[in-house]
Amino acid sequence: MLGLIGENGIGKSTALKILSGEIKPNLERYDNPPDWPEIIQYFRGSTLQTYFQRLSSRSLKVVHKPQYVDRIPRVVKGKVGEILERIDERGRLRKVSEKLQLKVIWDRTLDVLSGGELQRVAIAAAVCRDADVYLFDEPSSYLDVKQRLEAAKVIRSLKEEDKFIVVAEHDLAVLDYLSDHVCVFYGKPGVYGIVSHVHSVRTGINIYLDGFIPDENMRFRKEPITFHVKPPLASSSTNVPILSWGEMSKTYSGFKLKIEPGDAKAGEVIGILGPNGIGKTTFIKILAGLEKPDEGSSPTENILRVSYKPQYISTEYEGTVEELLRIAAKEQFTSSWYQTEIINPLNLSPLFDRSVKDLSGGELQKVAIAACLSREADLYLLDEPSAYLDVEERLAMAKIIRRVVEDRNVTAFVVEHDIIAQDFIADRLMIFTGEPGIYGIARSPTSLLDGMNAFLKEMDITFRRDPDTKRPRVNKEDSRLDKYQKRIGQYYYVK
Repeated sequence: MLGLIGENGIGKSTALKILSGEIKPNLERYDNPPDWPEIIQYFRGSTLQTYFQRLSSRSLKVVHKPQYVDRIPRVVKGKVGEILERIDERGRLRKVSEKLQLKVIWDRTLDVLSGGELQRVAIAAAVCRDADVYLFDEPSSYLDVKQRLEAAKVIRSLKEEDKFIVVAEHDLAVLDYLSDHVCVFYGKPGVYGIVSHVHSVRTGINIYLDGFIPDENMRFRKEPITFHVKPPLASSSTNVPILSWGEMSKTYSGFKLKIEPGDAKAGEVIGILGPNGIGKTTFIKILAGLEKPDEGSSPTENILRVSYKPQYISTEYEGTVEELLRIAAKEQFTSSWYQTEIINPLNLSPLFDRSVKDLSGGELQKVAIAACLSREADLYLLDEPSAYLDVEERLAMAKIIRRVVEDRNVTAFVVEHDIIAQDFIADRLMIFTGEPGIYGIARSPTSLLDGMNAFLKEMDITFRRDPDTKRPRVNKEDSRLDKYQKRIGQYYYVK
């Protein structure tokens, strides 16, 4: 299995479209593109010659799971079960639908499904088809941690039949778990992209984090991205809670959330982990003062200044990006701290003159994160800040949140499904458990190690630390280390 790693707009989706035959390589002849015989001749002597020969003669069957699953209902109509039964060429549907929890949406039509449900249907549809080549473009988007790893297991099951599989993915833990080898994509997004040689998965991801490819003597990023086994707490000397809450509960039609008591200290980031539909956004809204608990009292009422970035970002603002950020940051906008800590890491300067309404998903996410962190507040609440962002942007976002929290000695709560981003960002964790869509329990904040151990034990997955970069890595199922860590009860990494 080959993984593709790189920024947005660097050519990963284009590479998959070339491998699927949707577009032909034009050999840099944009005005006068060549036909198949010339393309095949150009790649003579390489494995691509045979590949393109078979692709052009239609003797190679390719299945391509596209990046934008939300567009699927425009093209395909009908009920989930009927569609999947129609394309189940390998007789795998029963097993796959169990793994991807599709039975609950079996009788629904595609046009009423959420993004996560569409993603799972698209993955099932690809895996159930009989093909020689399987291409997956960002299979983890919209999925929670458990769904990501279940989807990864389903995709990995294709390996048993000697299929050719390529996956483009931004979640490093999922990419690491899925791939045997990776290619690093680098260059200037939207301008040009270059593909590295093939590397083993560990080496390839470490090269990407380091920003330097030794075998090509190529540096593509100024500074490496490094992880800490325990992130340093700037304000560890003060153990005074900035915020504390008692037991609370909130009930909706058919769903109840129970919140255990807890507190948050100045200078710390509390990460929030749990499946979709378990009440994470509800808890954040209670902290933001947008929802009132049915039992217990709202912990932030009239006490703290709160800045909130919602999960779904509204684009009703009429002005430009610069105008929005100037309003949020006030006089800080012109300070050198603001430019170096917020504007530059998120690369927002090129967007200043753009209207907020015209931004793409990833651009809008970066502006919303910057606007949230620009406001003077005691408490920052960020709901799924890594959605639509590539690996570099996710880690830049995590760094910015940590720096703002430490520099201003404030508190942040971050809801996030990307385990590696959570590891980078959080000092403590709140784990949400229960039955998605029926009831949720928000556990009291606990240490990063204990929180991850509890969460991963429930998921039946173990992580280890990479010795060089210290990033978390998923152990392959039933590997020696996986069995050992489960036996001693250390699911996150061995102390």
